[in-house]
Amino acid sequence: MTQPYLSISQVAMQFPARGGGLSTVLTDVDLAIEKGQFISIIGHSGCGKSTLLNIVAGLLTCMSGGILLENKEVNAPGPDRAVVFQNHSLLPWLTVYENVRLAVDKVFSGQKSKTERDEWTRHNLALVNMTHALDKRPHEISGGMKQRVGIARALAMEPKVLLMDEPFGALDALTRAQLQDTVMDIHQRLGNTVMMITHDVDEAVLLSDRIVMMTNGPSATIGEVLTVDLPRRRDRLKLADDPAYHKSRAAVLSFLYERHRHPATAA
Repeated sequence: MTQPYLSISQVAMQFPARGGGLSTVLTDVDLAIEKGQFISIIGHSGCGKSTLLNIVAGLLTCMSGGILLENKEVNAPGPDRAVVFQNHSLLPWLTVYENVRLAVDKVFSGQKSKTERDEWTRHNLALVNMTHALDKRPHEISGGMKQRVGIARALAMEPKVLLMDEPFGALDALTRAQLQDTVMDIHQRLGNTVMMITHDVDEAVLLSDRIVMMTNGPSATIGEVLTVDLPRRRDRLKLADDPAYHKSRAAVLSFLYERHRHPATAA
């Protein structure tokens, strides 16, 4: 039997609770992700979405279970998993170019020449349409542009898995839509493996191959996994009249609504 590209197996996580003891955030989380898939994880606040992403990133160590990436255990951060957070996390004293180049130098200093690293930095900024702002610093560009730079920095590391934690959550609706289209186009061109946390049902359906729906916390786990049966490339305007799009959207909304109405069923 072929092993999945990214395997999340029986993952459980606990944190210290107020007044002592432990609070169980995640329990028995099992998920197999194939190479090139775009996976969205959705659920109500407190269901452990970001905790799960941080475990895959190696920023947290699960209490039980484990993560395998290409059959190798994940137990620490590494350049094979790049994270894009809701906050862009750019270094304010560096230019747009320098923020991305810093990651390129860190990962490829022994593999690419100085010229090749320069070209690679510019290539990834071109992917997110930021070549016009190479010399600007973060305070000189918009929030959406900062997120573009954060995505370019992550892609420049050539990660096996791109992890995104609500990357568009702090943006206005128009900027959010533009960045969704950018990410969708990049995924179409690169065929990269993506795991994204979101609260936005429409975003999940638009971008994903599968949507992982989490039960309510505490002791959250995967409730359902929906395969989004929509061909790529996806056009958001055409999808507005697509019955398959509305069917997927309704399925996610129904799950989330029922979990909200009946939180006891999430245990």
